[in-house]
Amino acid sequence: MKKVSEAAVEEAGSLIETRGIDYIPESERWARPRDLFWMWAGALFNVEYVVYGALAMSFGLSFAQAVGIILIGNLSFFLLGLTSLQGPDAGTTTFTINRAAFGPNGSRLLALFNWLTQVGFETEGLALIVLAAIALFHQGGINAGTGLKLVFIIVAALIQLVLPLFGHGAILRTMRILSVPFLILFALMAGLSLGKLNVHSVAHGASWQVMFAVLAVIISTSGLGWTENGNDFSRYLPRSASKTKTVLWVFLGTAIPSILLMVLGAAIFTFVPSATNPISGLPQAFPAWFLTPYLLIAILQLFAINSLDLYSSGVTLQALGLKLSRLQAVVLDTVICAALTAYATFSNSFNTLLGDFVLFIIVWVAPWTAIYLVDWLLRRRRYDAHALQQERGGLYWSNKGVHWPAIIAQILGMLASLSAINTTIFVGPLSRASGGADFSVFTGIIVAAVVYWLLARNLGRPQTLEVESQA
Repeated sequence: MKKVSEAAVEEAGSLIETRGIDYIPESERWARPRDLFWMWAGALFNVEYVVYGALAMSFGLSFAQAVGIILIGNLSFFLLGLTSLQGPDAGTTTFTINRAAFGPNGSRLLALFNWLTQVGFETEGLALIVLAAIALFHQGGINAGTGLKLVFIIVAALIQLVLPLFGHGAILRTMRILSVPFLILFALMAGLSLGKLNVHSVAHGASWQVMFAVLAVIISTSGLGWTENGNDFSRYLPRSASKTKTVLWVFLGTAIPSILLMVLGAAIFTFVPSATNPISGLPQAFPAWFLTPYLLIAILQLFAINSLDLYSSGVTLQALGLKLSRLQAVVLDTVICAALTAYATFSNSFNTLLGDFVLFIIVWVAPWTAIYLVDWLLRRRRYDAHALQQERGGLYWSNKGVHWPAIIAQILGMLASLSAINTTIFVGPLSRASGGADFSVFTGIIVAAVVYWLLARNLGRPQTLEVESQA
C-alpha cells in the first residue's frame, strides 16, 4: 500500500473533519482496514447488546437455542463488511454512492428512510442515557423532577454532539481508546455472573417458528442493522486497501463483541428475567456496589454508539440534498434528537412506538442492502466519483434522476418483507400461514436482489466506468 501524503496525516490529526459527502482524494485517505476493527469494537462493546441477548431468551427459547440463534444471526455482520467496500472504491458516503443504483432523485427517498432510522436509534440511545442519569441521581438520594430531566436531556445532547462534530478521525481514535474500559466492564459482568447460570429456570425449547422470529430480531439488531453506515466510515481507506482484510476486520470488530455480549445477556436472563431492561432490570444481576460504575460505563457506551449514528445521520442529511455543511447537519440532527428524547422521557407510549419502529426497519433495509450490493457487482465495483457528486444530470441521472429498476425492486422487496414479518402490530400473510415464523429478512433480500438483477440487466446494464482521479 502506498504511503499517505502529508495532507492525509494532517487531516487525520486535525481537530475537526472538514469533509462532508464530497469526494475524498487518494492523497487524504489515511485509514487502514484494521482501524475499522477498533472503531466497531469500541461501539459494539455496549450494554445494548447484552439486552438483545436477554431479549432473545424472552421469546421462550432454551439457552442452547438462544446461543445457536445468536451465532447464526451474527453472521450477518459479513453484510456490513461487504457494504464497507464501496467507500474506498467511490471515496464518499453510503447514500451518495446510493445515487448510482437509484438515481440522484430516487436515492433521496432511501436517504430519508436512513435518516429516520438513524434518528430513531439516536433517540433510543439518548433516552437510555437520560434514564441512566436519573438512576444515578436516585442512588445519591436525588429524585429528578421535570426541570432536572430537561437539564439531563440538554447536557446529554451537547455531550453527544462532540465526537460527530469533530468527525471521522476523532471517532476512530476515541473508539480505539474506549474499547479497553468497555472490554474490562464486560469481563467484570461476566465474572460476576459466573456460577449463576440456571438453564433449568427457563423454557426448555421453542418452536421453529419462534426461532425464526428471534433470528429476524438478531439479524436486524446486528449486521443488517448497520449496513447503511458502513461506507460512511470506510471511505478514508485507499482504493488499494485489501478488500478481504476490510471485510475481515469489520466482521471481527463487530461479531466478536456482539456475540460475547448477547450470549452474556442470554445467560443473565436465566437468573434475572428482567434483564431486558438495561437500567432497572439488568443491574439486578450484580452486587449493589457495582450499580454506580455500571451506570457510568453504560452511559459512556451509549454515547459511543450514538456518535456513529449521529455522524451517519449528518452525512445522510447532506445526501438528501439539504444545503448544509456536515457540521450544520450534525447540529440540526442533535436538536431534533433532543426534542424527540424529551418526548420519550415524558411519554408513556413512546418506547412502545419506538420498539415497533425499530422492528419495521428491516422492511426497508433488507431489500435496500440487496440492491446496493447487486448494483455494485453489476458495475464491476467501479464508480464515477465526479458523477456521484452531481445532483442533476451526469452518468447516473437515468430517467429524470430516477433509476426505476432499483425503485421497483425496492418496492417489491419491501412488500415481500412485509408479507413475511411477525410483529406485535402486524403479521404478514406468509408469516401467518407458517404459524408465526418471520422470514422478512430473507424474502426482502431475495426478492429485491433477483428483481433488480433482472431489471437492471434487461432495461440497461449499469455503467462500469472507472472512478475518476481527483487527487
